[in-house]
Amino acid sequence: MKILVFGHSGQVATELRALAGTGLHITALARADADLTDPNACAAAINAHAPDAVINAAAYTAVDKAESDEVTANLINAQAPAAMARACAACDIPFVSISTDYVFSGAGDAPWHPHHPTNPQGVYGRTKREGEIAIAAEGGRYAVLRTSWVVSAHGNNFVKTMLRLGTERDALTVVADQIGGPTGADEIAHACITIAQTLVSEPHKAGIYHFAGTPDTSWAGFARAIFDQAGITCDVTDIPSSDYPTPAKRPLNSRLDCSATQAAFGIPRPDWRESLTQILTQLDTPKD
Repeated sequence: MKILVFGHSGQVATELRALAGTGLHITALARADADLTDPNACAAAINAHAPDAVINAAAYTAVDKAESDEVTANLINAQAPAAMARACAACDIPFVSISTDYVFSGAGDAPWHPHHPTNPQGVYGRTKREGEIAIAAEGGRYAVLRTSWVVSAHGNNFVKTMLRLGTERDALTVVADQIGGPTGADEIAHACITIAQTLVSEPHKAGIYHFAGTPDTSWAGFARAIFDQAGITCDVTDIPSSDYPTPAKRPLNSRLDCSATQAAFGIPRPDWRESLTQILTQLDTPKD
């Protein structure tokens, strides 16, 4: 199966590239190969490569910067995916695009279902939601996969930040009133492949799905688990989000109900503690 990936060095795109092998040919496009601020170029890339499926693992993810750069965020998070979905629908091939828990308000404490009303609280979430709507409007064999708290051994993420700070300091204050499911980029990559392969023969399963690690925890709880597994002595003090103000509002409730994803594609929620173990092992492995 020939899969074209938008994104190259991001966390999920890196893991997707690592899955290339027997029966799976992965072509990952960097910014120089396909400029996501030019939706027409994205569509042209799909037509030029003639893949069996497309996975969009690229996005404008600078949540705070997006508040003052909505034009660019909209191009990358909404207009580019719409053009990709249009090109895929015209070719009748699966299109999987990664989205986010930020499309919800973050209110309450019940897990969000894919069909729950959305209410993004900032530019990042709003542009991602606009992308979801545009993708669905194009029809075809599409899947929007909402996920949360992505971590891996690559790029910048919470695990790597905590490992650095934990070795530099004896104590940290970490937000404890934001609850969600940390999700390994490797697990997301595998889920995207499975969904794309399924949509080839079962196009009726097109739609919006959720995928996040389990069990749900707070950022403070996640930090403690990171230090425990890494053998780092660093005290963590819980603080509310109000003590750590940011330009963009973070959702307090990022819990995602992933039951529809398991029912449709046989993909269970991964245990983030196992994902964390794998990430720490990767980071400890000497590079050639």
